[in-house]
Amino acid sequence: MTDGTRTYLDNNASAPLRDSARAAMVAAMDVTGNPSSVHAEGRRARAIVETAREHVAELVGARPSEIVFTSGATEANNAVMDAGWKAICVSAIEHDSVLAPARACGAKVIALPASQDGVVDLGSVQEALSHAAQGGARALLSVMMANNETGVIQPVAEAADLARSLGVALHVDAVQGVGRLPVDFASLGADTLTISAHKLGGPRGVGALVIRDGVNLPALVKGGGQERRRRGGTENVVGIAGFGAAAAEVARDVEAMKRASALRDQLEASVMSLTPDAVIIGRNAARIGNTSCIAVPGKQAETLVIRMDMEGVAISAGAACTSGKVGANTVITAMGLPDSVARSAVRVSLGAETSETDIAAFLAAWQKVAGGAALAA
Repeated sequence: MTDGTRTYLDNNASAPLRDSARAAMVAAMDVTGNPSSVHAEGRRARAIVETAREHVAELVGARPSEIVFTSGATEANNAVMDAGWKAICVSAIEHDSVLAPARACGAKVIALPASQDGVVDLGSVQEALSHAAQGGARALLSVMMANNETGVIQPVAEAADLARSLGVALHVDAVQGVGRLPVDFASLGADTLTISAHKLGGPRGVGALVIRDGVNLPALVKGGGQERRRRGGTENVVGIAGFGAAAAEVARDVEAMKRASALRDQLEASVMSLTPDAVIIGRNAARIGNTSCIAVPGKQAETLVIRMDMEGVAISAGAACTSGKVGANTVITAMGLPDSVARSAVRVSLGAETSETDIAAFLAAWQKVAGGAALAA
């Protein structure tokens, strides 16, 4: 998306707020009641929350009763990891909001390797699950739907089959998959799934944990009966209203995502022409159509991002949650790629509003910053 002076290509970090979400939030600000109150004002607030719940449930193929609103996917992922598991099998390319709480919760953590194409190795999954489930231990498998940095789609359905066969629970971080891939929680086979509003054009600071009916998890927040006693505290009515409005529109983005995929392919072909030494990470694997992870060995990712920013183009070096930390990209390192690649990888992520003009602006900046005439980083 270009606003005349800036080109925004960091949609995996946060997508622009949709007009419908902004309008829904403004309208919700004028609703006075607490959604837990039984009077008319409270019922109006409750109706906003429940309408949004229906839209989010429809988006991911779940029942409204399975949707728990949270402050975002990080809270939701933390809650699942900290649910009293004896063993957690987790892919090494997961987002840090999964990896960090898994390592801190006291469970035995079994890391699952990924191929150099960025796909979790199913053979290692089966072996790890067999160990994790020994003696009937309460075990969890966590596999993301699509990687936030490479865009590589993970074999979630196959992992679900393996987990079910061994009585292991399955968690899916679907933050980057929803809106870019068909998601049907009812048939996926997962026990829990997380999504985030601001990746879909909703507001920041609100998300959802989808918990399959019949699956028991400890309350995310204790001290209130909200969210069917799963998360205490007055609901963020304004944020939830925006989330619901964005969710209701996401299904219309299918054609826009097809267009984004074509633009992404055009961008990558031009990048390889301008910088023949560049590496498109995950190029040989199935990827969500909006994401390109590009490495230029010999350059530093942080330097590339800063120079592109100075040229008016917003991209990123790794997940936004960790982009302030200088060093090798941990996802790329976990894929077994060389350090020179891991230290130079940047992410370009397109959105529904990305245009040919945006791609042209990116390529003009890229030629100046990383092309043959550019100084070595």
